[in-house]
Amino acid sequence: MLKSLSIVFTCALALGTLSPAYAADPVIIKFSHVVADQTPKGQGALLFKKLVEERLTGKVKVEVYPNSSLFGDGKEMEALLLGDVQMIAPSLAKFEQYTKSLQLFDLPFLFNDIAAVNRFQLSPQGQGLLKSMESKNITGLAYWHNGMKQLSANKPLQVPADARGLKFRVQASAVLEEQFKAVRANPRKMSFAEVYQGLQTGVVNGAENPYSNIYSQKMHEVQKYITESNHGVLDYMLITNTRFWNGLPAEVRSELDKIVVEVTAQVNKEAEQLNDSDKQRILTAKTTEIIVLTPEQREQWRDAMKPVWKKFEGDIGPELIQAAEAANKAQ
Repeated sequence: MLKSLSIVFTCALALGTLSPAYAADPVIIKFSHVVADQTPKGQGALLFKKLVEERLTGKVKVEVYPNSSLFGDGKEMEALLLGDVQMIAPSLAKFEQYTKSLQLFDLPFLFNDIAAVNRFQLSPQGQGLLKSMESKNITGLAYWHNGMKQLSANKPLQVPADARGLKFRVQASAVLEEQFKAVRANPRKMSFAEVYQGLQTGVVNGAENPYSNIYSQKMHEVQKYITESNHGVLDYMLITNTRFWNGLPAEVRSELDKIVVEVTAQVNKEAEQLNDSDKQRILTAKTTEIIVLTPEQREQWRDAMKPVWKKFEGDIGPELIQAAEAANKAQ
């Protein structure tokens, strides 16, 4: 029924049978996110707005709401499904109630580096995951990199035993909870907007984030140590409301698809550069010591956390995990 209405709407536009006032009203895309403008996601949202309004002038208008200014990360998915926003880019950890397959990206020490993540996301298996929630009214448009995660705390974390008893902020992810339980730490679910205060007041002792999140949210001011663990990936899926997207005129949707591809390439190119530069800014601030693990120490962390893979293998699918592991080998 909705698809039929979309076809009628598109044909009416082409034939000029809609009233001038209705045809002239631009499509509004509210793009809500929870991080700062200076992060890869923040920059991607602004670039998307810029290109859309240049190339679809008068047809589409994009409103960007950063830093949880419209909806926090606990409410943005509900807002998308209700049509209160049209585009969000949640962390890949936010989708477990819609599809268990995406828990793959939370498995600790699965990917060696961001290049391996990229190879998997561009593979048929990775691209298939973008469309895995359409029955739930969620369409994935692209993966946006943020970067590899580092551990932070107010005590040095060099071996798994150092994390024992500490309270770590986690996203609402069963995999991430088990990851910290595997090293006998205590996971605490907390929205992203509350993390700085939580670290400052001691509600939590540590967290896991890419350097760009740590710096943009000033977490380095309230964390004495960062362990460069690269133990997981914090990436996003750019998503839209399926009914909204399919209801757009075909020529508008086609142009938006092209813009998404262009913006994604730019976001993913700049994400690594931004993490490198923010790491340097943290070093320059001299508030935080960055601990670089030896290969032997990193292997201890990997061995301690890898049993988490087995716990979620049934939900994720062993073939998907194998495909992700295979992406560690450059083609």
